[in-house]
Amino acid sequence: MNESKVITDGEGMKLMIERLGLELLENFGNFENTVIIGLQPRGVDFSVRLANYLTGILGKPVNQGKLDITFHRDDFRRGTEVLLPNSTQIDFLVEGKNVILVDDVLYTGRSVRAGLDALLAFGRPAQVKLLVLIDRKYGRDLPLQADFTGKEVDTVSGQKVKVEWSNDGLNDRVILYTPHEKNE
Repeated sequence: MNESKVITDGEGMKLMIERLGLELLENFGNFENTVIIGLQPRGVDFSVRLANYLTGILGKPVNQGKLDITFHRDDFRRGTEVLLPNSTQIDFLVEGKNVILVDDVLYTGRSVRAGLDALLAFGRPAQVKLLVLIDRKYGRDLPLQADFTGKEVDTVSGQKVKVEWSNDGLNDRVILYTPHEKNE
């Protein structure tokens, strides 16, 4: 990585997860009719952390799943490499539920669009809300916005945002960087 800057670290990410969890509780109560679904691959770690936090507060498990969007992406057949799908695990009904769709970074909106397409194969939710850890405010290709955001980040063309999750949560961090021309 070249010209990198840490946007937030483990303590900051912990606070964002707690704040977002409390916002969800304020909006969805006891989660009786609400589920959390993380977009594969990078939204899953975030959705697991969020669901664990909510489970701790509610004293009961929160339905949390993971959704693969590989075959719903608009760039699926554009590359020269064969894309390998991730797993989907949704062992609860989404029909008539409030779905919190979770991803780590919102940039162009294309992954979210693919996630919405993939989600509808599992039924018709009552509503879908988008929750992201980082919202890159500029560069949207599609008219999408997050309902719940951990942090907004101003970026310029060519910059990347990377979310790194550690096993213990202490070394989590979000990095803003400009990749090398040939390495990234």
